[in-house]
Amino acid sequence: MDIEKYIASGILELYVAGSLSEEENLEVHANVQNYPEIKAEVEAIEASILEVTRKLSPGLSNTGFDAIRSDIEKVIPIAPKEESTKPWASYLGWAASLIFALGLIWMYLENDKLKSEIEITNQQKQTLEEQIIEAREEVAGTSTMLEELRDKNVTVVSLGGQAASPTSFAKAYWNTEEQKVYIDAQGLPEPPPGFTYQVWSLKLNPLTPTSVGLLADFSDNTARVFELPNNNDTEAFGITLEPEGGSESPTLEQLYTLGAVAS
Repeated sequence: MDIEKYIASGILELYVAGSLSEEENLEVHANVQNYPEIKAEVEAIEASILEVTRKLSPGLSNTGFDAIRSDIEKVIPIAPKEESTKPWASYLGWAASLIFALGLIWMYLENDKLKSEIEITNQQKQTLEEQIIEAREEVAGTSTMLEELRDKNVTVVSLGGQAASPTSFAKAYWNTEEQKVYIDAQGLPEPPPGFTYQVWSLKLNPLTPTSVGLLADFSDNTARVFELPNNNDTEAFGITLEPEGGSESPTLEQLYTLGAVAS
């Protein structure tokens, strides 16, 4: 048990105030018996409450009334009265002070709880605002991307699955004016650990591959759309699975998709 954290939780004040359930009281009582530090803290809380009530409790010195009794009797005779065996007034004053002190403790705990709830609410609000900003940026980025893909200079190339992965597919959006290509890799499976996808610009006769780039951070790119530079005289695009970091030449046995540029 983290005794310091347990003491700082405020449960001991509630235990002394009698505000816990029977089950919680039994649990705290057991901890008081088992841990001297907790017992000492409970005794300190009790002592503090008694000190507060002592200072707040109304009191009257033994000689205070005698000092003014003679003056009062000059106006209103006071008949002798048998002294009460139980100082109820003192008990009631002490009890009222104790209730007041416990009320102060309760207010302190509630105020501390309210501060914690406000702090949590502020953190949640900040997180929500960050998510909204991020979503707006994603929407803006998507809108910009769509405008570029619809540009009249964009050539769309469909890449079909090959022997290494017949069910795979992709699309290349090649902007010859701006010399860049967008690869829509939504139809590619997640690459295994230690591997990455590499995009190739191909000349077909003779077959001459040139690396366009890697589909980096594939798992983190939920849209699966990647922008790569391409200033090559491309006749076809291919995508292979390569060791992490890429290769100088394509591994044809791991050719996942291939597509020719329409002439």
